Amino acid sequence: MTHSDSPRTADALFLIRDELDALIAGAAERDLDAVTDLVGTADRVFVHGAGRSGLALRMTAMRLMHLGLAVHVVGDVTTPAIAAGDVLLTASGSGTTAGIVRAAEAATAAGARVTAITTAGDSPLARLASACVVLPAAEKLDRSGTASAQYAGGLFEQAVVLLGDALFHALWQRGGQSADDLWPRHANLE
Repeated sequence: MTHSDSPRTADALFLIRDELDALIAGAAERDLDAVTDLVGTADRVFVHGAGRSGLALRMTAMRLMHLGLAVHVVGDVTTPAIAAGDVLLTASGSGTTAGIVRAAEAATAAGARVTAITTAGDSPLARLASACVVLPAAEKLDRSGTASAQYAGGLFEQAVVLLGDALFHALWQRGGQSADDLWPRHANLE
């Protein structure tokens, strides 16, 4: 195969766009506002995900901090104990990732509420959640190509990023702050 015969990166980009368009259309009717309501009224927000899903939630944590919310990333050394009035925002494609399920159980036991983004509505994580967004995306181990042509949960992880930005945007619009109000919360130690 010569370079001119090989798949083009632009074609891959269009595939990803098309898959995200279809997933977003399916997710628009999900429990998005319930997650937003819980996060927006929480005393503190804790985010927890593993691998790329965890990285996506760290992006969401940063944006929620820009809103002025008290946000913590589970596993950071300065993360305090979760308590009643707090929300644990989780993402796990399978809904069975052991550390995330254990954290959700601990949060529930402490009186906190759990929100979940997952592909598996009947998973242990989904059952622990007060609000759950079930995305019609492939799980990480699904290599059938039926739900997504992308590799190893890529569509799910991309959707977590987009849902996090949508969560931020909805809360920002509800709160009435200007972009100038948010700007001073950006890191200035660089």
